[in-house]
Amino acid sequence: MRILVVALVLGMLSSLARADLPTHEFSLDNGLRVLVREDHRAPVITVMIWFKAGSIDEAPHETGLAHLLEHMMFKGTKHLGPGEYSRIVARFGGSDNAFTSYDYTAYFQQYESSRLALALELEAERLKNLEIDDQEFHRELRVVMEERRQRTDDNPNALAWEKFQAVARPGTGYAHPIIGWRDLLAQLQPEQARSWFQRYYVPSNATLVIAGDVTEEQVRPLVQRFFGKLPAGQTPPRPKLSLEPPAGERRLSLRLPVKVPALYMTYNVPSLTTAEDKKAFYTLTMLAGVLDGGLSARIETDLVRGQRLAAGAGAGYSGLQRGSGTFTFTATPNPDVTLEQLEQALLDQVRALAETPPSAEEMERVRASVTASQVYQRDSVMGQAMELGMLSTLGLDWRLAGEFEANLAEVTAEDVRDAARQWLVDERRTTALVLPKELPKELPEAAKPENAQPEEQ
Repeated sequence: MRILVVALVLGMLSSLARADLPTHEFSLDNGLRVLVREDHRAPVITVMIWFKAGSIDEAPHETGLAHLLEHMMFKGTKHLGPGEYSRIVARFGGSDNAFTSYDYTAYFQQYESSRLALALELEAERLKNLEIDDQEFHRELRVVMEERRQRTDDNPNALAWEKFQAVARPGTGYAHPIIGWRDLLAQLQPEQARSWFQRYYVPSNATLVIAGDVTEEQVRPLVQRFFGKLPAGQTPPRPKLSLEPPAGERRLSLRLPVKVPALYMTYNVPSLTTAEDKKAFYTLTMLAGVLDGGLSARIETDLVRGQRLAAGAGAGYSGLQRGSGTFTFTATPNPDVTLEQLEQALLDQVRALAETPPSAEEMERVRASVTASQVYQRDSVMGQAMELGMLSTLGLDWRLAGEFEANLAEVTAEDVRDAARQWLVDERRTTALVLPKELPKELPEAAKPENAQPEEQ
């Protein structure tokens, strides 16, 4: 009966996912790629511009530059003073923001649909007339340095993760933090930001995504009007990345002022962009769901509520990246449980899957859960714009979003077992044991220097 209910839910979600909304694609002569998703359920729009430039593109001496330039995009143009861009957006009832990842940088505005022309004009103004003032640059650099201090340097858990990533992904652009290494970040100069903007923020390196209550007929003339005369620009070569070979098992032990111990394990696995067989992406997605796809998944059932080895534990697959993907476990032990015991328990879960395929019930539950997540994400205009922009900027066909459910349905229990055997192996794994820092013990009286003097009051 339970399998039947899951199957019915999956079927209902399938019918929703197949109700594809009209999507149009065209390019300007200067190379700007444009995607338009029509969704007329509500009079709202999301306008996003994506650039194929993220922290993975930074030279080793300029880590943090991509993120810092993101901040500078709000600090003034030829016709707009610092902060005026966002004030105009708010004045007309909209909201705006941006984000930098390893693989791309994206900017977005959200409005009532009649503000389409305003959104495009503002975005084109930044692309054409951005001004990076020296004083504003150094002022914003201090802001980013403070952001790094609060989020990472003064956060032992974030600092542990940063150190772990550096070891887990050696020799790649993913080994350094997006916000940058502190000492190198402090040395960035305005000229570097101007150079980054000139190299990467050009129409031929961008994708404009417009989703919501619009039509292609509305969008085309406006995009041509505001972006058509911008020069195409010339972007440095961006090599195609492939799956990294096994680097060998790596381990690190960290002593930091964390409140509780933590365990991190990550495996170097294919992403959708680097997999020779794209089915690997969907299989690893299912594998992650079997291990950690809700309260009925194996880690929660066996390690958290069953054996009570972990206060919290989880697994996740990051497969939408320009380079290799990662399959990661994180866990916090219960009192009187060592990190080594918890590590062995997680490895036992992997070994069990590598030996015996998941049950039919598990496969149906995971498929229903993953499909539901995809459908709910597409229910928002912002979610649709994100999906289109991400796939396009990673060099993938945006139509893959509509094929997700069908591709997921082709994954068998034996495929999941074989993926665990092939990819979750020692030579692809990095493990970090994060332990609370031991407080220094006071020196005994006999060990104190004889000439020690009392402190003056």
